[in-house]
Amino acid sequence: VCRSNKSPWVCLTCSSVHCGRYVNGHAKKHYEDAQIPMTNHKKTEKQEKVQHTVCMDCSSYSTYCYRCDDFVVNDTKLGLVQKVREHLQNLENSAFTSDRHRKRKLLENSSLNSKLLKVNGSTNALCATGLRNLGNTCFMNAILQSLSNIQQFCCYFKELPAVELRNGKTAGRRTYHTRSQGDNNVSLVEEFRKTLCALWQGSQTAFSPESLFYVVWKIMPNFRGYQQQDAHEFMRYLLDHLHLELQGGFNGVSRSVILQESSTLSASNKCCINGASTVVTAIFGGILQNEVNCLICGTESRKFDPFLDLSLDIPSQFRNKRTKNQESGPMCTLRDCLRSFTDLEELDETELYMCHKCKKKQKSTKKFWIQKLPKVLCLHLKRFHWTAYLRNKVDTYVEFPLRGLDMKCYLLEPENSGPESCLYDLVAVVVHHGSGVGSGHYTAYAAHEGRWFHFNDSTVTLTDEETVGKAKAYILFYVERQAKPGAEKL
Repeated sequence: VCRSNKSPWVCLTCSSVHCGRYVNGHAKKHYEDAQIPMTNHKKTEKQEKVQHTVCMDCSSYSTYCYRCDDFVVNDTKLGLVQKVREHLQNLENSAFTSDRHRKRKLLENSSLNSKLLKVNGSTNALCATGLRNLGNTCFMNAILQSLSNIQQFCCYFKELPAVELRNGKTAGRRTYHTRSQGDNNVSLVEEFRKTLCALWQGSQTAFSPESLFYVVWKIMPNFRGYQQQDAHEFMRYLLDHLHLELQGGFNGVSRSVILQESSTLSASNKCCINGASTVVTAIFGGILQNEVNCLICGTESRKFDPFLDLSLDIPSQFRNKRTKNQESGPMCTLRDCLRSFTDLEELDETELYMCHKCKKKQKSTKKFWIQKLPKVLCLHLKRFHWTAYLRNKVDTYVEFPLRGLDMKCYLLEPENSGPESCLYDLVAVVVHHGSGVGSGHYTAYAAHEGRWFHFNDSTVTLTDEETVGKAKAYILFYVERQAKPGAEKL
């Protein structure tokens, strides 16, 4: 209808092809037009067959039911859905399609040139791979691209042995989730591993993280559906579930091997969240000391809390959007946010502390110290705040360093740290574009082998440090700087 070649969906009832719901939605309109007005509550088998409810994405071969508004994960008794997939694959591999691809590549030569970069006189192709948006899944894509550029974390998963879910004549092809595989076979670690392996392969075609999204839907009910989600919330759920699954010895790796590798990663001061240490806690795990002092009797209470990331408030004096009259005023920096998090704070009336000496709730002060810094410091800027009825976004620009973030002044015992053990360099930034948590769009900037890339779902572009520094960061990932013998202290 619209002549679009993006996201073609084929109706499995009549074989007509329309654009998908995220283009102009003609496949959905085809389903709606085919609806039969029901006079009776009971539907006959004949009426069921002409509903045109099920269609298939010709690119990813996923099957979707418009009536259920959900992906179809089973097949017919005769395996007809799999036959359609194989037929589409044969078409894709046909000489006609190959010829058409060659013509398309000739037309795209100009755009391909923009994906080349001269390094030391030689021209290197852009090796980054984008992630398809499966319908408001930019929150997931931005986190996945950020994590894929944290080398020590990413390499651990990529080196795990693969789990083969299918054998026989379908081995080696794409894996499709069917009821015959059973729900017990879904593994977040395995699908996360596959996704990381697909990135940085040098492919110019965006990868579809459909299988990972399916597992996310299975084990994280909060993220079912196609509404926009909070990227920080997704990251925490993802890391927590990876941590729990690794403890259970999934993915064909024994629990003892995982624990042994994790103990190698965190040789000193293991940070264990919910059980034994894994690569998640070894890389992202740190420890906070929470000090509470009773203002009446002076009793001090100390508690150690493990963390995977730190959520920082943007101080209230910076929260109003800057107008022309305020441009000369002070700029909010990441240090302001860290200072606000760690400074001594008097708890208000709603947070009275139960003093064990006074035997009742008393006014008190609270202060955070960092007892152990992680290898990767993840900082979440709290941009979304609830008002009486709405969740508003704090759109203030926060200045952050790309190199040499010094965390020594926030440490409980700074004298025990090495000269460079508290210095961190930026590796990735997640940005939220838009005004509300339930809307807008997420993208990510990440550094790979000395170059900065902007990841916007399927599109990946080279960028520079100046552009990264201007981003209104939502989540910042800093990697601990490795001490080099004889290196100058910055």
